[in-house]
Amino acid sequence: MKIADFHQRLADLGAKSPHIGRIDRAWLHGWPLDTGTRQQQARDFLPLGVREAMPELHATVAGLARLRSEHPAADGSARLLVELGDGQMVESVLLPRDGLCVSSQVGCAVGCVFCMTGRSGLLRQLGSAEIVAQVALARRFRPVKKVVFMGMGEPAHNLDNVLEAIDLLGTAGGIGHKNLVFSTVGDPRVFERLPQGRVKPALALSLHSSDAGLRRRLLPHAPRLDPQELVELAEAYARRTGYPIQYQWTLLEGINDSLEEMDGILRLLRGKYAVMNLIPYNSLEADDYRRPDGERIVGLVRYLHGRGVLTKVRNSAGQDIDGGCGQLRARAMQPARSRPSRMR
Repeated sequence: MKIADFHQRLADLGAKSPHIGRIDRAWLHGWPLDTGTRQQQARDFLPLGVREAMPELHATVAGLARLRSEHPAADGSARLLVELGDGQMVESVLLPRDGLCVSSQVGCAVGCVFCMTGRSGLLRQLGSAEIVAQVALARRFRPVKKVVFMGMGEPAHNLDNVLEAIDLLGTAGGIGHKNLVFSTVGDPRVFERLPQGRVKPALALSLHSSDAGLRRRLLPHAPRLDPQELVELAEAYARRTGYPIQYQWTLLEGINDSLEEMDGILRLLRGKYAVMNLIPYNSLEADDYRRPDGERIVGLVRYLHGRGVLTKVRNSAGQDIDGGCGQLRARAMQPARSRPSRMR
């Protein structure tokens, strides 16, 4: 379901813009839809048609995203397996410091070789209402002040729904625009559409290699843009919004953790309005990919940081519960999924 469909349903019941705005705020904060204020209760504010339909409206929004299971981790995060209205499942992650990672698709078509979600392919898009429903659900557990679109799916492949969700979260949802983070492998439409919105989110770009050929092998269905071109497009957006670009780099031992790759990062990002997030691969038992050891990771950070590129290590939340993207859903749906062969 789209947010616009929900708003039209309210309008058909007699709701005007102020009524819809109040219901949106209640919904996105995880409150009952007819929550009033000290000065004005819902019975004195909402139209009769809306009040009479309130049980049905509650059931509609509750059915968009239901908690299937919760998996707390030692780092303060919690991975949520979320069931949608049609029985499909996605993952949301409660992050430390009041953050939330949400999904935008069931599955993903990019096919990143190191990502469990990509192994299932794309099953369907999430409607904008299903996306924001993940925030409403999470706010029943803890405050959410930052939302990152880094869960299952490629947000650029569901652009209209994701941008509609971002607009509502940045207005009625009360989330600061720089605390809404749109993550992408670099679809050119992103750089056209994001600057046009009234809510301009921060941007995270999945880079993973400075070598165009290796990047194509790691991200087989990503747009065939050269890393240099991607960085130039991202830099223009960063300067326009005033938010640095967060570049994502999943560290794979023996594949993209070489000194040559680090020099490639320096070539691309030195002097840019950027932060490099090195993400050690979240290894699985008997997996064909491995993260570099801790000493190696520290050395890479020092190498980049000492040469002018702000670099951080960002571990996937929930390392102790196999919390990489799609792993929880995969265990619930197909526990015996086979592994891909290692790239050479």
